Amino acid sequence: MKVVICGAGQVGFNIARYLASENADITVIDRDPALIDKITDSLDVKGVIGFASHPNILEKAGASDADMIIAVTHADEVNMVACQICHSLFDVPTKIARIREQNYLDPMWSDLFTRDHMPIDVIISPEIEVAEAIERRLQIPGAFDVYPLADGKVSLIGVHCTEETPIIHTPLRQLTELFPTLNVVVVGISRQGRGFVPTPDDELRPGDDIYLVLDHEHLNRTMDAFGHSEIEARRVVIIGGGNIGLYLAKTMEEKHPQVKLKLIELDKKRAEFVARSLKKTVVIHGDSLDAEILNEVNISTTETIVAVTNDDEVNILTSLLAKRHGCRRAVTLINTTSYAPLISTLGIDTVVNPRSITVSNILQHVRRGRIRSVHTIADGFGEVIEAEALETSSLVGVPLRDAKLPSGVIVGAIVRDGEVIIPRGETVVRSQDLVVIFSSAEDVKKIEKLFAVKLEFF
Repeated sequence: MKVVICGAGQVGFNIARYLASENADITVIDRDPALIDKITDSLDVKGVIGFASHPNILEKAGASDADMIIAVTHADEVNMVACQICHSLFDVPTKIARIREQNYLDPMWSDLFTRDHMPIDVIISPEIEVAEAIERRLQIPGAFDVYPLADGKVSLIGVHCTEETPIIHTPLRQLTELFPTLNVVVVGISRQGRGFVPTPDDELRPGDDIYLVLDHEHLNRTMDAFGHSEIEARRVVIIGGGNIGLYLAKTMEEKHPQVKLKLIELDKKRAEFVARSLKKTVVIHGDSLDAEILNEVNISTTETIVAVTNDDEVNILTSLLAKRHGCRRAVTLINTTSYAPLISTLGIDTVVNPRSITVSNILQHVRRGRIRSVHTIADGFGEVIEAEALETSSLVGVPLRDAKLPSGVIVGAIVRDGEVIIPRGETVVRSQDLVVIFSSAEDVKKIEKLFAVKLEFF
């Protein structure tokens, strides 16, 4: 696969890193020579310095025979024009653009991105994706990661293990004996910064972050079994009235009217705009690092604070101050990966990484075969892939214990005729089953081949 990536920032860099590790032919365009030097020194990719919207630069990057363009520069307009040029001049089959300005995405202008006008195949809006990810986490307060799969029938969740977790120091093979009617599979463990695919003999330890694939109907029971019986928040304070904070507040007002919302915004004009845009949320103009402002929003009786300003340090410090004042839980937006090792020691409950969310959304459109969705977890340690099993797949028609799956791969769930099946060794995958698989990063290409359409199929 030949891919042109426009933009060498954090998102562009990480997409290039994932695809380059799978031997894709990658060329990255950016106007900043320092960013191009960094990405070409770090990864096996080609770099082109220049404006991603200029035809000669796109031609130099190989757009004339590219399979895909992924436009993730900081400017929406550059991303849109790059896709338009790749369609009109170079006939690139797949065009993906990151668009942040919500005005472009207003349903009123839904015809804008059609083939007859501005032909973009996939639009990624980080602000909307991040807000929706936070909203899912607020619904399941004990989880630090939540992804719906198989049209909501299956869930992928991440939970922390502590000394109070009931099943620590218990071999995973015994989970079936302890909870025979619970449809859940532990598919990944992150321990002291290292991720691995567990074996039946592995035990959970305090401090582990674990990833579970489960029947969504068993969600509450699963959370109880893993020591997380926290109730859904009824009082929430949002810090930051930018696109993420505003969209999150609107979503919460619409979907969760029982939640009492307050929002703190530092900029007065923005606070006034946000107040006009929301119906029930109490908007306060002020500094979230000011103890008086936190007292004004009754932070001591607040169940969850959601810090989503554009400043990582403000988000971290506000979260810590809020918890010190009595707030039970902090959901914190952090862009800078270097802070990651510090987070668990600081007491922040849930970290939201916009870069990781954006990369996951883009990857699901890059993956080949009958793949419906992809979710990257634990900063690239692995991917949870939702795919349709084809008649020609070697996975079909044999018991899973005989399927010779790579060691870094676990089948987490199978959905057949609307029924969720948690697989065991004797389970047989059938054609047209929806299969949820966890794969370590190095085995992803093998999973793609399992679900690819073979020539003899036709």
